[in-house]
Amino acid sequence: MAGGGGVRLTRYTDYAVRVLMHLAVHPDRLCSIGEIAEAYAISRNHLMKIVNDLANAGYIASERGRGGGIRLARPAAEIGIGALVRHTEGEDELADCGRCVVAPACGLSGALGAALGAFMAVLDGYSLADITRRRAALEALLDVAG
Repeated sequence: MAGGGGVRLTRYTDYAVRVLMHLAVHPDRLCSIGEIAEAYAISRNHLMKIVNDLANAGYIASERGRGGGIRLARPAAEIGIGALVRHTEGEDELADCGRCVVAPACGLSGALGAALGAFMAVLDGYSLADITRRRAALEALLDVAG
């Protein structure tokens, strides 16, 4: 996810998307954080923080106790990728032009703002269901990885 096409998202966003993709590919059962960490070779401790954040934001529902786990809190078609990226990345500027001495005369901040707007508009056109349409192929890859 990070680095595709010259745009770089944080690792946090990358992992959050991976968690949601895993859950979308396995909608018929509860999944564990350990299972997801193993499938993607990601630190379980790091994923715990992300899963907690996604649960607090209403993307994930968790069931505690024996046989518990996590699942999507709503259908994948209702989870917008643009909204998810806004949640995980925040609404900050692409570049911190406010501290730059040439900011008052520079046109870069406007260009970056327009580029970010276009980038987010494209992501707004996709749902979690859209990016997991090839469910069988994704499931096979995740099962092999895990």
